[in-house]
Amino acid sequence: MIVHMMPQRIPSVSVNEIPDGAFLLDVREDEEWAAGHAAEAQHVPMHDVPSRLAQIPTECNVVVACRMGARSAQVTAFLLAQGYDNVVNLDGGMLAWHAAGRPLVSADERQPPHVA
Repeated sequence: MIVHMMPQRIPSVSVNEIPDGAFLLDVREDEEWAAGHAAEAQHVPMHDVPSRLAQIPTECNVVVACRMGARSAQVTAFLLAQGYDNVVNLDGGMLAWHAAGRPLVSADERQPPHVA
């Protein structure tokens, strides 16, 4: 008998559904973060998440973001597997954030912030 594995459904929210007080976790690479990010976001690159779990709160809602939503979906699945029950993926990632008119800041004040 062949058993087909169904992909895990990743909980997600749109930019307009982000809960008040949520911890916004940006898992993009350093150069993407530097180009433009949400001012209130915390930066933990995807590959660093396992070693930096202590920096990700368990007592509040966590919204995970990347550029488009694929990497953040993987991180969301990982966090769910670690016992986080309050974590969701940001649908459309930082591209959706920017398209919704949400502000971005960059690491270089001489360059206008953008989603890289």
